[in-house]
Amino acid sequence: MISGAEIILKQLIERKIDTVFGYPGGAIMPVYDELLKYEGVITHYRSAHEQGGMHAADGYSRSTGNAGICFVTSGPGATNTITGLATAYMDSIPVIVFSGQVPTALLGKDSFQEIDITSICEPITKKTFLVENVDNLAAIVDEAISIALDGRQGPVLVDLPKDVLLAKSSNYPYKSKESKKYSSINEDMLDEVAARINSAKKPLIYAGGGVKNGNASDNLFSIATKASIPVANTLMGLGSFPIDHHLALGLSGMHGHPETNEAIDACDLLITVGARFSDRSIGTSSTFAKNAFIIHFDIDDTEFSKNIESHLYIEDPLNAFLDRLLEKIDANNRTEWNEWIDSRKHNIKDNSIYCPENILKLVNTYYDDNTILVTDTGQHQIWAAQYWKFKNPDEFLTSGGLGTMGYGLGAAIGAAVGNPGKNVVLITGDGSFRMNSNEMLTVSTYNLPITIVLMNNESLGMVRQWQKLFNDKRYSETDNKARLDYLALSSAYDIKSKYADSLESLDIALKERKSQTGPFFIEVKVDKDEDVYPIVPPGKSIAEYITG
Repeated sequence: MISGAEIILKQLIERKIDTVFGYPGGAIMPVYDELLKYEGVITHYRSAHEQGGMHAADGYSRSTGNAGICFVTSGPGATNTITGLATAYMDSIPVIVFSGQVPTALLGKDSFQEIDITSICEPITKKTFLVENVDNLAAIVDEAISIALDGRQGPVLVDLPKDVLLAKSSNYPYKSKESKKYSSINEDMLDEVAARINSAKKPLIYAGGGVKNGNASDNLFSIATKASIPVANTLMGLGSFPIDHHLALGLSGMHGHPETNEAIDACDLLITVGARFSDRSIGTSSTFAKNAFIIHFDIDDTEFSKNIESHLYIEDPLNAFLDRLLEKIDANNRTEWNEWIDSRKHNIKDNSIYCPENILKLVNTYYDDNTILVTDTGQHQIWAAQYWKFKNPDEFLTSGGLGTMGYGLGAAIGAAVGNPGKNVVLITGDGSFRMNSNEMLTVSTYNLPITIVLMNNESLGMVRQWQKLFNDKRYSETDNKARLDYLALSSAYDIKSKYADSLESLDIALKERKSQTGPFFIEVKVDKDEDVYPIVPPGKSIAEYITG
């Protein structure tokens, strides 16, 4: 006979999960009490706030491929995870929240710290569970992990009344069920896709986050290089194809590179792999890839023809289908098509100018391929997406679908915990950083070697840019001027820091960082009138971009 709390920990161990994030409280206390018995087997990282713990679980999952786990208590503890769950849901990240709950006898009675968290979270999770019988607990924990990881990945919430956690059960050990199996590859579809690729004059691969989630980056690379097909990325797809390869076009969409968006506009075949055609990626839907036959590969059939009408769609695990497709496509050089794309590239800025592009490029020179870049949301996020040299699929963590300000520091914590020995760099803005700066305490407590680069323009830069371009410079509540000394704040958390307002002083700060261990904070001054370009105005085709 073992308690419900111990069943949870044993089942996590059974599924080879040894790292959790969270914050204790009354309703979840039995789980934390059992954790004391598992020191050295399960490592727990306590965040400063439940939202930070959720983002840490998310960053851990994105950077390791494992499920991210977060323990929280009932009521406000559970509701503080909602933004993190929605962030993970929009980007298909497998995180699992185990939330404490009031005893079953008190459910529905407005008890202290009671909230119907399962109902609240249903729209932003793959599934929610309320466990009312300890004998079902092991099966539910196992199912929650499988649901989070199988198919199109995503978050799950398991709500745990305190009496269920304290109750004893003899229904253990529990044998995990096999993961969901997928149907075999459709040979007719395979032949048609290969024929389309072989006959196309101007094909383009449009690669999204599903390539990384589906471990299909190597397969994608093989197909692109064999058939000389250029590769454009969504924001979530960056890193799925090495940006230093001559076929790499990098970022597409609202802030995409000019040659990338023009190539999408001109292609005759768009091979969409693991992307969902979000509004920020496609501009006006009626003009997106208007000349192309569109093939859509995805593991989730609900995405087919949801935003863009596809001519052919394939629901299969990406790596298996792409592996077979490689055998059937012809080698090709497509010189004329690739030369046309190269001719559309715009001039690169003088690398001596102090501007966001060169700030990011300079920081990048100090970090090798063994680096995970994390961003918050805003102008800094897009500058990083445009200029960082992403080469590996696990290299870029950002909130794409929800655009969560305050995501970055928690996610960087999770990445550092899950990848000891790798460099973790957080690029953030002053607006985003101030939302979750309390997680500096977590960084300091665990001495995590994260480099935090704060691009401080004393404004909510992206909103201000839209006010400038589309609201006739009516700057309403976007000024961040405040009596806040970021270096003093870092010092209060016992984190070393430097200030930079030129490329020369930034270079000095980065050199000092290389000589230090543990966390390091660099505040980089940026002019508030530095804007993100290109930008596609609302209601325009992605080929109708403004270059500033």
